[in-house]
Amino acid sequence: MLQLGLSAAQAHAKTMPAPRPRDAATLILVRRDSAQPAILMGRRSGGHDFMPGKWVFPGGRIDRADYRAAALSELRAEVAEELAATARLSRQDGARLARALAQTAVRETFEETGLIFGHRSGETLHSDLSGLSYIARAITPPARHKRFDARFLLADASGLQTLEPTDSRELNDLAWFTTAEARELDLPTVTRAVLDVVDLHISGQRPQTTPFWRWTRNMPGRAL
Repeated sequence: MLQLGLSAAQAHAKTMPAPRPRDAATLILVRRDSAQPAILMGRRSGGHDFMPGKWVFPGGRIDRADYRAAALSELRAEVAEELAATARLSRQDGARLARALAQTAVRETFEETGLIFGHRSGETLHSDLSGLSYIARAITPPARHKRFDARFLLADASGLQTLEPTDSRELNDLAWFTTAEARELDLPTVTRAVLDVVDLHISGQRPQTTPFWRWTRNMPGRAL
């Protein structure tokens, strides 16, 4: 018997070994030059095998080069500490992971939108890590064929060199939306939940603990 709420493919995946989540980071940019703050989102290409056609924030998995990437400034101490604590594996160096995750968020944003949070010198991107805040975390459900341990970072768009994004192979129809407008888009479940957290931060009401959503095989909809 299929579990309520699961497709046949998802139910079959429950019997297969779950792939290990890959470390990833997302950057949520907030623009405050209008009556209502706006955030940058784009639609994933329909050709993707992971969340095709969904509207998301720019981001992606960590790359080895992110561990040694250049930066204009470093993470604030409290942000670095919070990100370091998200290391899943005992062999991971939390401090190195924290910095690499921040670099991932900035690099992926540049690759997917053309926007630079920091400075670019030739082919080298120098990230402004001091402007980033860590606001949420989510691990893709075990039933998915691809899984990510995504950390959601927030930054003010005033740190960008331009506010005009450029579509890429990863993200199309890039635009700035109020959070109310964003909720009308075709969003992944986690992205919709993160919007609530974004609203709190925009209004200056930071949650006492950083939201962390994860799912298990026995409780596919459980949020922690």
